[in-house]
Amino acid sequence: MENELKILKYLFDINTSINAIDHHLSYKRSYHFYIANLTVQRAVERELEIIGEAISKLLKIDVSIQITYARLIIDLRNKIIHSYDNINNDVIWKILVKDIPVLKEEVAFLINNFSTNQ
Repeated sequence: MENELKILKYLFDINTSINAIDHHLSYKRSYHFYIANLTVQRAVERELEIIGEAISKLLKIDVSIQITYARLIIDLRNKIIHSYDNINNDVIWKILVKDIPVLKEEVAFLINNFSTNQ
């Protein structure tokens, strides 16, 4: 039961960070807006750190949880934390527009599926 609660917590943490990314980007996907605002970049990077850490913890509890870009997001989290001076905004942006929407759908599915199976 304790692991199930942790799994649900991490899923909600990921969902919260995804929603916060949307908020930081003013609910629009504008590369120019993102690049022009260092504060937005740092806020988005922080949310990506949280997402990467939560995914890492999730997979330590249950390796069978299916998250398409899990390894990529965990690796990104590590890069942001340990190699902050080598962050490529184009890579971050690609993740924001390509990978995060997929993650958002998968997390919503996992939360809904988790809730109905309990």
